[in-house]
Amino acid sequence: MKLKNNTVFDCSVIDVSKVHNEAGNITVAENMKNIPFEVKRVYYLYDIPGGEARGGHAHYELEQYIIAASGSFDVILSDGQNRKIVTLNRPNFALHVVPGLWRELDNFSSGSVCLVLASLKYDESDYIRDYDEFLKIKK
Repeated sequence: MKLKNNTVFDCSVIDVSKVHNEAGNITVAENMKNIPFEVKRVYYLYDIPGGEARGGHAHYELEQYIIAASGSFDVILSDGQNRKIVTLNRPNFALHVVPGLWRELDNFSSGSVCLVLASLKYDESDYIRDYDEFLKIKK
């Protein structure tokens, strides 16, 4: 597989909308409407102990919407040349992470929940789990 030549500047925070009424808020995510890919997998991270980080890998093909469903955390992105830190702390905003970038999640607040909408089902062959290997492949 060839690694996509995306940069951290190809990732953006998207307002996936919030509908407010007196009974509370709702945010709706729909394939090919406010999500530019078809969601094939949904997972969430929670009960992350203080000081722990998650992620620490890159993908050849997979795209993600990363959402702070509750609390806050940082997403650290690297394209091998540039580094970008995005703080997520509102459930109606998603970070669109494109393929070919290293990502780490860190600085989780107490009780935070990280919701991830992914474009592909789990496939271990889509992962690069060693940062030095990622840098070699990116060149």
